[in-house]
Amino acid sequence: MSFIVTPGKLNRRAELYHQLGSMLSAGIPLTQAVDSARKNLPDHSSKKALARIGLELQAGHTFAESMAGLGGWMSSFDLALLSAGEKSGRLDAIFKTLAGYYNSRAKITRDAISEMLQSIITVHVFLFIFPLSLLVNAVTKGAFEAFFLKKLIVFGVLYGSVILLLYACQGQRGETWRAILEAISQRIPFLGKARRYLALARLSAALESLINAGISIITAWELSSIASGSISIRRTVATWKPKIESGIPPSELVNSAKEFPEMFANLYQTGETSGQQDDTLKRLHAYYEEEGFRKLRLFTKLLNGVIYAIVVIMVIRVVFGFYLGYFDMINSI
Repeated sequence: MSFIVTPGKLNRRAELYHQLGSMLSAGIPLTQAVDSARKNLPDHSSKKALARIGLELQAGHTFAESMAGLGGWMSSFDLALLSAGEKSGRLDAIFKTLAGYYNSRAKITRDAISEMLQSIITVHVFLFIFPLSLLVNAVTKGAFEAFFLKKLIVFGVLYGSVILLLYACQGQRGETWRAILEAISQRIPFLGKARRYLALARLSAALESLINAGISIITAWELSSIASGSISIRRTVATWKPKIESGIPPSELVNSAKEFPEMFANLYQTGETSGQQDDTLKRLHAYYEEEGFRKLRLFTKLLNGVIYAIVVIMVIRVVFGFYLGYFDMINSI
């Protein structure tokens, strides 16, 4: 997916997966379903990707093999689930699961933008009006050129910083950079836990699908850790292979790893012991996805409040500064 994710793009991805899942459930062959979905897509990049997948399928390749060369168009989370769905014969169900996931992401993103819109407008009005001396000079002395030039610089820096931040936070960046961003985000109230919980939700969903597809537990954990999007989880799980091969069950490794909360570790161990691991992983996915999105909403509200507080403090300072200067002028007369 392109480097800035918008609700529209997330909705289009959800619609694509919904169409593919519905057509497969109706008995339409995968090749025909891919071709039909391609014709209904509005964006060029998705049409191009599906056209390539269709050609690969017609050449006799599996769906997983066809997706392998798509690069950043499809996330590691999608790849892991769709590969498992193909191997287990549950590809239609996986498509519908992904459709629901992207619909949820689109709604959360849309709600966040809606909640931030008033703050964004407030910031723009504040930056346009203040400092008042520039606006006063523009109106009284006709210095509009200097006024608009300075405002162009201010808004250019603002938009440039936002775009740079969005670009830096994308999943396509290098592992070291992503690890740094992950470490920083963990220290931000609500955002750190939101990212952590959503990573655990993706891991649980991928792990459940891969285990049901008959993938070995070692490979399932390795692929799921990549699908989680968390560098710390992936690095931790990467050290497990020799330990699992020596007879240590994954539940013990989960219990000893700081990346997994106590509730996750306890439920995973219960599922492993009782033989109901698939149901346990489904519950873990549902819980951490819901909690992750809830904390993301709280972070948005917190950020909204911080922006308002900063603007209010700066306005108060300007007003007090104006009146202090006014009284000093009166006293000096």
